[in-house]
Amino acid sequence: MSLFPKSAFGQTVFLVGALLLINQVVSYVAVSFYVVKPTIEQVNIMLAKQVKTVFIGVDDGVEVSDEVSKRFLEETGIELLTQREAYINGLGQAREYSMLSNIMSQQLNGSARVRISQTNPLVYWIEPPQAPGYWVRVPLSGFTEANIEFLTFYLTSIGFLSVLGGWLFARHLNRPLKALQEAAMKVSKGDFSTVVDEQGSTEMVEVTRAFNQMSRSIAALEQDRRLLMAGVSHDLRTPLTRIRLATEMMSDDEDYLREGIIHDIEDMNAIIDQFIEYLRHHDKGDNQPEDLNALVEEVVHAEQQHGRDITLTLNPSLPNVPISCVAIKRVLTNMIENALRYSDDSIEVNTHFCARKKYVCVSVLDKGPGIPESELEKVFAPFTQGDQARGSEGSGLGLAIIKRIVTMHNGKVELKNREQGGLCATIYLPIKTPA
Repeated sequence: MSLFPKSAFGQTVFLVGALLLINQVVSYVAVSFYVVKPTIEQVNIMLAKQVKTVFIGVDDGVEVSDEVSKRFLEETGIELLTQREAYINGLGQAREYSMLSNIMSQQLNGSARVRISQTNPLVYWIEPPQAPGYWVRVPLSGFTEANIEFLTFYLTSIGFLSVLGGWLFARHLNRPLKALQEAAMKVSKGDFSTVVDEQGSTEMVEVTRAFNQMSRSIAALEQDRRLLMAGVSHDLRTPLTRIRLATEMMSDDEDYLREGIIHDIEDMNAIIDQFIEYLRHHDKGDNQPEDLNALVEEVVHAEQQHGRDITLTLNPSLPNVPISCVAIKRVLTNMIENALRYSDDSIEVNTHFCARKKYVCVSVLDKGPGIPESELEKVFAPFTQGDQARGSEGSGLGLAIIKRIVTMHNGKVELKNREQGGLCATIYLPIKTPA
């Protein structure tokens, strides 16, 4: 799993945060090596000179008297303690620094040790070579924890404000992209009414302007296509009506021929109705919370009136969902008719929850020959009828109409072959309308 974000917004914030982190690390290293380290070394040298001054005239290995210790404390405010006294006063909790010990050894011309107690105030411990076994205790009141806390607070605040500024900047840059994404989703569902405001950077304005032009062009093409198909469908009904009238006037001894012509005319009218239904635009603004169980029961009951063998199973706990009753009724009718057409036995219709109750589902299960796995996605294209095993009856628009209407409801359609034979067609409708 990659830690680098995939969205432009996330990438911008990530890069700002990474650059800030690198800047903070470099600043810390620079301050440490060019400010803090020289300061500590200078303090170390100054203390070494002070210790050196106190021990003038005292030879190595000579025991330091109480008088020398007392005079040292009076003159400098610094204590000179024995090993035992030093441990009583906190030497055991002090940390030894080899770098400072080396600098102190060079200044005092002998092996010296330096330890520092992280207390308030900071305590500097020095074991001079002039008095082995004795420790010089130097309180450094200038180095307090308050300064470190303030520095930590300052660096944290700068980091937080920088990340916040980067987040706001990235959010400002990505706002036009978000609007463009939402408009593109609407266009993909056949809604061309949204016009994206041309705002943001120059490049973003150009992209938005091109998108708006593309949306207008697609809307014009879609309108022309609707007019063309509606005109053709309308014009076909006139000769079909004349043919139907002519067949009604045929003599009785031509009944066998008349019945065939009437059956063909009815099929052609059904195909024209499917064309018109496919071209019809279902507006999401018409969606209202409806009882899906009641709608499914109504459609199934109408089919059962024609002697169809349908087993209905309803989930009583389904909530109302925002749908267009007319459009979803058309979807359910198409699903049931497809199942009955390709199934010699009874079919099943049921409603249920899915995906942690974010969707309500309607499934139609038949016992027909099914569809090859390679054809399951292709059958949603207009004028596609799937494998010949399921026949070639109809116009090939049934599933395309289902797909179009369900997509307009922000839902999805799924076809799945059953293990025991047959096909399971399921529509998923969201319980809440996406913002």
